[in-house]
Amino acid sequence: MNNQWFSKVAVWLVIALVLFTVFKQFDRSVGSGNTIAYSDFLEEVRAKRIRQVTLQEGNGSTEIIAITHDDRRIRSNATYLDRGLVGDLINNGVKFDVKPREEPSLLMSLLVSWGPMLLLIGVWVYFMRQMQGGGKGGAFSFGKSKARMLDEANNSTTFADVAGCDEAKEEVKELVDFLKDPQKFQKLGGRIPRGVLLVGPPGTGKTLLAKAIAGEAKVPFFSISGSDFVEMFVGVGAARVRDMFEQAKKSAPCIIFIDEIDAVGRHRGAGLGGGNDEREQTLNQMLVEMDGFETNLGVIVMAATNRPDILDPALLRPGRFDRQVYVTLPDVRGREQILNVHMRKVPVGQDIKADILARGTPGFSGADLANLVNEAALFAARRNARVVEMVDFEKAKDKIMMGPERKSMVMPEEERKNTAYHEAGHALVARLMPKTDPVHKVTVIPRGRALGVTMQLPEGDRYSMDKERMLSTISVLFGGRIAEEVFMNQMTTGASNDFERATQIARDMVTRYGMTEELGPMVYAENEGEVFLGRSVTKTTNMSEATMQKVDREVRRIIDGQYSAARKLIEDNQDKMHAMAKALLEWETIDSEQIDDIMEGKPPRPPKDWTPSNRGGGQPPSAPTVNPGEATAAA
Repeated sequence: MNNQWFSKVAVWLVIALVLFTVFKQFDRSVGSGNTIAYSDFLEEVRAKRIRQVTLQEGNGSTEIIAITHDDRRIRSNATYLDRGLVGDLINNGVKFDVKPREEPSLLMSLLVSWGPMLLLIGVWVYFMRQMQGGGKGGAFSFGKSKARMLDEANNSTTFADVAGCDEAKEEVKELVDFLKDPQKFQKLGGRIPRGVLLVGPPGTGKTLLAKAIAGEAKVPFFSISGSDFVEMFVGVGAARVRDMFEQAKKSAPCIIFIDEIDAVGRHRGAGLGGGNDEREQTLNQMLVEMDGFETNLGVIVMAATNRPDILDPALLRPGRFDRQVYVTLPDVRGREQILNVHMRKVPVGQDIKADILARGTPGFSGADLANLVNEAALFAARRNARVVEMVDFEKAKDKIMMGPERKSMVMPEEERKNTAYHEAGHALVARLMPKTDPVHKVTVIPRGRALGVTMQLPEGDRYSMDKERMLSTISVLFGGRIAEEVFMNQMTTGASNDFERATQIARDMVTRYGMTEELGPMVYAENEGEVFLGRSVTKTTNMSEATMQKVDREVRRIIDGQYSAARKLIEDNQDKMHAMAKALLEWETIDSEQIDDIMEGKPPRPPKDWTPSNRGGGQPPSAPTVNPGEATAAA
């Protein structure tokens, strides 16, 4: 960074110096004042209008610089020194001086004559180098690796900074032991893995884990992205791979880390360019460097990807990437550890409990948890607090999981009432159906793209779904539309996403999970991945027309059954629906404690942080009077 800044400043200083010299010389050669003929100058002298004269001799000519009585400057030239001029000057009382003319040096003459051209050439070369990638070598730097080296002095990341992936850390600790003491393994004939592939969802800490390995081993760490290899010119990617491994050999033992290796490591033969495709040439060179005729002792290649299914098989074989380390989403204990790591960087209050936050954030990755801590700190800063408290984490969690509040959105009262009953329908069915996640919060404040949100939080991490839980989920999704039909006597488009999710769950139960007696344990739809496109975009259905009709009948049977179950629960608990909708219209957000009060037939307690000025600074919106007779008639 400093070298680039210095080079740019130096270039502009040279340009400014050349321009100043050229213009200065031009000013000296041209000077100021009017140039007149020699005869006119003699007339001026004889007319006694000249006060002072300077004669400069040189190169067989005389330059005359004169100053008139009214302080005008005039110039003239003579091919020789006129001796009679001296007498005229004396007779007319003109002060004069004779000096040798200052001739510019050879270097200055060359600079004046060739300076502008050299300046233009230098500027052109500079901008061409910038367009061609800059750096050392100019146009020849295309084949240079863009890997950035992080030596042990600049890498302070250790395993203490990595949390939530204990199994992955244990897998890679062997690399640290080998880099510190390679003789320990070699004397027994063991060979350290040449390559380690870190696989896992985005945000789970794959890059951080690789950086921690280099920090623990105290070895140089070369990092590069997979997309940094390929440029618009043919052969650049392969050349950069060669250069990267040459640099690594000089710094061995070291680690090369390639982030998002799927950019260059995709399955060969699927591209439109065939064997001449630039990406495939880069991949071929990488295969040779990792395990070819020459072995790279002491150079360990680490790579990270979240799409191992599209990598070329030759890249994954033993001898290249010998080991695949899975960095999965953290469990509740791992999330607690990650939160403790990130909360060390912010001042937190005494009421912060990382274990409670960890239980309330299922499915969060390490990056999500870091974002949660950051959002909580921002909420605390908005209210000018000195420490981050639990209420800030709750607001941050709601924002991340449900979307930001759109408080400025003005909803008509009829639509607001419809949304309240819709969300109350979801919440009521979720409370009464078996094997459903507890309802954590219900709100009719528009968040993200939704007019209202019913948020359920699982009590613990779950790794599989059983049939009864999936059926209950379908019923919960139908609760919103059923509540609109029963209590508002209308149907809206607000349940479109609920229908889509419910239908997909029911179809997966029939075609993928074998959860029906009629069709049995058999997969009826297979996803066929397109390697070139990098994701599964086509679907092949291996079913006859009769089987497809059976599938549709089973899907319809599941949906109708769960729809009827949800409708019965809502019709049997209309008083609770009215109470929950009234609470939502009055307070806009209710939590699990208030829902418990409603389900027990008690009046719900007010929200903990609710005041009459919470919403818009006025009185709380009064709940509309609900006519039970209308609801019963609508049913």
